[in-house]
Amino acid sequence: MRNEIDKIVTLSDEDRADELQKYLSSLTNEELIAVITDGALKGKNVGTMIKGILKGSPPSSTDGSSRRFLLYQHCIPLCESGDLQTEVAADIIGLLMLETHMLSGTSLAQLASLFVEAIKVGKMGNGKSMELFPTVLTALSACEALSYGKGELSGEEYKKQMINSLCSSRWDPQCVIHLTTMFRDVPLSVEELRFLVEKILRMFTKLNLQEIPPLVHQLLLLSTKGCKKQVLDGIISFFKQQDTHQEEEQKHGESLDLEVQSIPQDQLRHVEGTAILHIVFAIRLDHELGREFLKCFKASYWDLCPFSVALLLSVARIQRYEEPVFDLLKVAIIKSFKDEQLQQGSKLLQDLLPGHCSVALMILDTVKNSVFGWDHVTQGLVQLGFFLMDTFGPKPGPFGKATEVSATIARTPAQQACKLGGQVLLQSFKLHESIRGEILEQVLNRLVTKTSSPVSHYLELFSDIVVSAPMILLGSSSKLTETFDLLSFLPLSTVQGFLKAIQPLLKVSMSLKDALILVLRKAMFSSHLDGRKSAVTGFLLLLKNFKVLGSLASSQCTQTISSSQIQVDIHSRYNSAANEAFCLEILSGLRRCLSQQADVRLMLYEGFYDVLRRNSQLASSIMLTLFSQLKRYYEPEQDLLPPVKLEPCITAKGDQVYLQEPLAHLVSCTVHCLLWLQNMQQSANLNDDGSEEEEEEEGYQSELHTILESMIRRMIKSELEEFELDKSAEFSMGSSVGMKNNIYAVLVMGVYEVLMEYSFVKANYSKSRFEDFMELFNRYHKLSEILKEKSGKVRVPSHKNARSLLSMGFVSSLLTALFRDNSQSREEALSVLRRNGEFVRYAVNVAVQKIQQLEDTRHTDGPDGKNTDKTFRFLCDVTSVLMWRYTNVPSVVEDPGKKEKRASLSFLCLEGLLRIFTTCQQNYPDRMTQLLSTMDISEGNEPDDDAEMNFFYIRQFQRALFAQLSGAEEDFNSKEAQLLVSILSVLSRQLKPSSQQFAQMITWTVKICKENSFEDTSLCKGLLLLLFSLQVLHKSPVNLLLELCQDIHSQLGDIDQDVEVEKQSHFAIVNMKTATTAAVLVLSQADKVLDEVDWLISTKKSQLASNITASGEATETAGQHDPVEKAVALQVGTLLTALNELVQTALLPGSCTITLLRELTRTYNILTTLVKYYIQACAGQRGTLPARFEKLVKLSGSHLTPQCYSFITYAQSGESSGGGADDKKKKKRNDVNTAASAKLLRETKDIPNLIFSIEQYEKYLIALSKKSKVNLMQYMKLSTSRDFRINAATLDAALQEQDGSQETTDSQDAEETQEPKQKKRKH
Repeated sequence: MRNEIDKIVTLSDEDRADELQKYLSSLTNEELIAVITDGALKGKNVGTMIKGILKGSPPSSTDGSSRRFLLYQHCIPLCESGDLQTEVAADIIGLLMLETHMLSGTSLAQLASLFVEAIKVGKMGNGKSMELFPTVLTALSACEALSYGKGELSGEEYKKQMINSLCSSRWDPQCVIHLTTMFRDVPLSVEELRFLVEKILRMFTKLNLQEIPPLVHQLLLLSTKGCKKQVLDGIISFFKQQDTHQEEEQKHGESLDLEVQSIPQDQLRHVEGTAILHIVFAIRLDHELGREFLKCFKASYWDLCPFSVALLLSVARIQRYEEPVFDLLKVAIIKSFKDEQLQQGSKLLQDLLPGHCSVALMILDTVKNSVFGWDHVTQGLVQLGFFLMDTFGPKPGPFGKATEVSATIARTPAQQACKLGGQVLLQSFKLHESIRGEILEQVLNRLVTKTSSPVSHYLELFSDIVVSAPMILLGSSSKLTETFDLLSFLPLSTVQGFLKAIQPLLKVSMSLKDALILVLRKAMFSSHLDGRKSAVTGFLLLLKNFKVLGSLASSQCTQTISSSQIQVDIHSRYNSAANEAFCLEILSGLRRCLSQQADVRLMLYEGFYDVLRRNSQLASSIMLTLFSQLKRYYEPEQDLLPPVKLEPCITAKGDQVYLQEPLAHLVSCTVHCLLWLQNMQQSANLNDDGSEEEEEEEGYQSELHTILESMIRRMIKSELEEFELDKSAEFSMGSSVGMKNNIYAVLVMGVYEVLMEYSFVKANYSKSRFEDFMELFNRYHKLSEILKEKSGKVRVPSHKNARSLLSMGFVSSLLTALFRDNSQSREEALSVLRRNGEFVRYAVNVAVQKIQQLEDTRHTDGPDGKNTDKTFRFLCDVTSVLMWRYTNVPSVVEDPGKKEKRASLSFLCLEGLLRIFTTCQQNYPDRMTQLLSTMDISEGNEPDDDAEMNFFYIRQFQRALFAQLSGAEEDFNSKEAQLLVSILSVLSRQLKPSSQQFAQMITWTVKICKENSFEDTSLCKGLLLLLFSLQVLHKSPVNLLLELCQDIHSQLGDIDQDVEVEKQSHFAIVNMKTATTAAVLVLSQADKVLDEVDWLISTKKSQLASNITASGEATETAGQHDPVEKAVALQVGTLLTALNELVQTALLPGSCTITLLRELTRTYNILTTLVKYYIQACAGQRGTLPARFEKLVKLSGSHLTPQCYSFITYAQSGESSGGGADDKKKKKRNDVNTAASAKLLRETKDIPNLIFSIEQYEKYLIALSKKSKVNLMQYMKLSTSRDFRINAATLDAALQEQDGSQETTDSQDAEETQEPKQKKRKH
C-alpha cells in the first residue's frame, strides 16, 4: 500500500496529470478505498495523497466524477469512525470542502442523502464530517435541475426537501449539538429555521442534562439568523418544566413513579446557572435578542417562572437593560398582587380562573435556588429587594410628616410588594455571605438618610437580620458604631426602632455597648429635644435588657433571641455585679433628666414601670428617684389644701405658658410601681424578715402609701377654687391665663384619675373606701364638665380631651366589677359605684378610648400598654363585659330624659364592641376566635367549632338589629342600628364563603333589605354595603343590581313625565328617601363589576396573544364554548339592562347624575375593549363571532344607546320630577339646584366623554363587522347628539308670548306650531 500512496504523491508533485489519471483508473474501487484508508490511518502525506486523487480525477470525465464521489463517500464515514487522528480528519474534511462545488448535481444529491441517512441511523456521533454538510447543501442549492423521483426539482427545492426530511426524522441525541452547530452555516428560509428550532427544542428532553448548556449556546448562535423569541421561549419553558417536575418530586416524594429518572436538584440548578450565563452573554452581543427577551414578559406575567426571574435579574446587570428589567418586574409584582386581591374578593373570578400565578413565590424560589452558585443573580436580588422597598414603602404623611404605622400585616398590593422586598433581602442575607456587607450598609444608610419619610419597613428588616444572624453582624460593628454617632440627629421613632433591634448585639459585644453608652451620654446634653429623648429611650432599653441577677422572671420580652451562643456569652461575659453597677450608673444619669422638659420627663415616667418589671433588683433606686421627685410637688403640711403644688409644674417664656412637670404621670408611675412591688412581695412570701434592705424598702413604701392616702383625703376636701379653677376661671387658649388654667385642669384631672385607681385597688371592696372613691370621681367630673362647657363656647370639639390616665388593667377590672360581679359580700360596696350613672358612663367611655387608641397605634398608654398579650387579654375581658351589658340590659330601661342629648350606655357598649372587633381583625387576625370564645355564652349551648362560635354572636347582633327595625318608630335608634350593621359586616368577614353559615347570613341580609322600609339613608347605605360585600363572595351581584335599579326607577319616576313607570318593589329598603343613596351605591358596585369584566377581558387577550404566537392560529371553536367569554357577555348584558333602568330614572341633578354619566362612559369603554378583543380573535382566523356577543351588541344598540341620548338631554335641561312645584320656595330651591348642576356638568365634561366613548364603540364595531363579515351596525341608530336641538314646546311658548299682544292670528300658523307638541306627547 505504501507504494501506491508514494506513487500517487510523486505523480501529483511532479504534475504528471495524464499518468496520474491513468494510474488511478488502473486501480479498482476496492484498491483505491484501501489506499485512502491506509494513508488516513497512518496519517503521513494523507493531504497530498487526497490532493493527488482529486487532481487525477477531473470532474469533466465520467470516470473522474465517479472517483471523486467515491472519495467523498468513503472519507465521510472514515472521519466519523473515530479511528483517525483529529488533525488528520480535519485536514481531510478541509480538502473535501474546497472541492465540493466541483461535484456534479447527482453526486451532491447522493452525498446529501448519505448524510441524512447517516444522521437518521445515528452514525454521526463524532460530528467531525458534519462541517462538510453545509458546503454540500450550499453547492446543491446552486444546481439548476436535479432528478427527483419521476420528475425534476431545482437545487434549492431539493435542498428544502433534504432539510425537511432531516428535521422530520429521528435524531440521535449524541449528534444534536453537532447538527445545531452545522445548521449555523446552512442558508435557511424563515420557515425552515422555525421548523429546525422546533425540532432542536423538542430534543432538549432527550439529552443528558450536562449537554443542555452547550446546546443552548449553539442555539443562541443559531438565533442570529432569526426566530429569537421562539428560541428564548423554548429554553425558558424547558427549564420551567424541569422546575415543576422537581417541585412535584419534592412534594410527593416516593409516591411518584420510580420509572421516571429524577434529576438531582443541585445538578439541575448548576445547569440552569450555566444556561443563564450563556443567554446573558448572547444578549450582551446581540441587543436585538435582548429586546425580544424583554418582549416575552411585557405582555403577561403569567409566563414568569423562577428560572426566568433569575434570568431577568442577571440581564439587569447589563446597564442598558437595568431600568427596563426592574420596571417590568415592578409591574409584574404589583399586578400579581392586585390580581390576587381581585380574585379573593370575587366568587365569579375564583370559579372562572381558579389558579393564580404568584410572582412573589417565584422570586422567593429564585432566592432559594441562587444558593447553587448563581453569583450572577445575587446582585440583582439585592437591587430588586431595595427597589421594591424604596418604591412601595410607606410614604410621608401630610406636610412631610412621617406617619409610622407597623406594617406587620400587609394588606394593599403596595404593602405586600414592600414586604416581599424585605423577604428577598433577608433570605439573601442569610444565604449569601458575599452580599451581607452591602445589604447591611444599604439598610443603615437608608435609616440615616431617610429622615423625612417613614423607615419602619427598614427597621423591621434590620431587626430580622439581627435576630437571624447576630454573630455575623458583629463583624460589621464599625458600621454600627458609625450609625450610633448619628442617632441624636434622627427622628425619635427611628432611634427607638433601631435601639430595640440591636439589643441582642449589645449583650454579646462589650465594645458596641460602650460605644452606644458614650453616644447616649452625649445625646443627654444635646441642644435638640429629640436628641435628649433618644438618649432616654436608649438608656431605658438598656435597663430593661441587662438583667441584674435575682430579678424576677418576666415574660414581657420585646426582643426574642434565637442564638444559644448569645445566651452562653451573656452568662460567661457579664456577671450580675457588673450588670448592677452598669444599671445603677445609667439610673444616676437618668436622674438628670428630671430637670429637663416635660416631654423628656414623661418618657422617663412611662419607661420606669417596664424597667421595674424586667429588672426588679433596681426597685429601690427607681422608687427613691420617684419618691424624691414626688416630694418636690407634695405639700407636707397635712392641714394645707390642696396637697399638690401646681405652680412649679409650669414655666413661662414670654407670653407663653408651658408644662414643666407632668405631675399626673409622675403620680401614676409612682402608684403603678408601688402597687406592682407590693404584689410581688406578697406573692413571694419572703421568709427572712431581718435584712436591712427590706426594712429600708418597707420604709419608703410605707411613707409613699401615707403620702398617697393623705393626697386622697385632701383632694376630696379641696374645692376647685383651691386650684384657681372655678366656673368663673378663663380657659381660652388665646391668653396666658387661659393656657395656665387649662394645664392646671388637665394636671388636676389626671391626679384625680390616678388616685381613683389607687383608691380602688386599696379599697378591697370596702364601702367607705368606695365612697371616698366616688368623691374623687365627683370632683373629677365637675372639673371635666366645666372644661367641656368652656371649650364648647370657643367652638373647640369637646372630644379632644386629654387621654385618661387609668391603666388598661384597671379599666378591665372596673368594668367587670360594675357589670359582672355578683358576689353577695361585695354587692353593698359596688352599689355605691353602680348607682352613679355618670360614673358608669365614664368607665365605659374610658374603655372605648383605650380601644380606639389600640386601633390607631397598636398600643395604649400606661403600664403594659405595649405588651401584645396583655393588650389582647384586655380586649377579651372588655368584650365579655360589654357584650353582657348590651345583650342583658335593654336600652329601654335607661334614662330616657337624656337620650336626645347624648348616646345611651347601650350605644357606648356597642361602639366599644365594634372598635374591639375591628382592632382584633386588623392587629390580631388569627386570634378573633379566641376573642369570641372568652365571652360568656348565656344560652348554655356552647358552639362546637370556631365558625359556629362566630355565627352564634352574629345571631345575637342580628336579633338586636331585627328588634330595632321591628320596634315602634319612637324607639328606633338609627345610630345604634348603623353600629349593629357595621359589627355584622366585620364579623361576617370571619365566615368562610363556602360555609352554610355564610349562606344563612346572605339569606338573612336579603330578607332584611326586602321586608324593611325606613327613611334613614345612613342605615340604608350600611345594609346595602353589607349585602354587596356578602353577595360578591357568594355569586355575581349583577342580578341583584338589576332588581335594585328597577326599584329605584319605580320610586323616582321616569325622565319623561308622561310615562308611568310600572310599580314594582323587590327591596322595601328602596323608597323615595333612600333611592338616591341606593343609586349611588349601585353605581359604585357596578364599577366593581366592570373592574372584574375588564380584568377578565385583559386576561383573555393575553392568553389569545400567547396562543396565536405559539400555535400560529387560534382554535376555531374555542370562543363558542369559552366559559370566560360566556361569563363576560352575561355580566355586561345584565349590567346593560340595569343601566337601562337607571338612565330612564328621574335622578336628582348633581353628583348622582354625574356618577351615572361616568359609569355609562366606563361601560362603553369596556364594550369597546371587548370589541377589540374579538377583532384580535378574528385576526387569528378564529371563525365566526359567538351568538351571545351579537345579542350583547343588539342589546346595547336597542336598549342603552338611545336612552343615553335621552338622558343627556334630560341632564342638560336639569329637569327634576319633584312634586309640589307650585310651592315658591321649592321652585326657587330647584332653580338653584338646576343652575348648580348645570354648571357642574359644564365643568366636568362628562357628557362629551360619554358621547365620545359611544362613538368609539361604534367605530370599532364597524371594524369588527368588516373583519367578521357580520353586519353589527344594523342594531345601531344614527346619533343625533352633535345636531342642533330645537325644543318644540319652548319655541311654541316663545312664539305665543311674542304674538300675544296681536289679536289677529293666522289659524294655519297656529296649526303648524301645535304639531310638534302632539309629537312630543306621543314620544
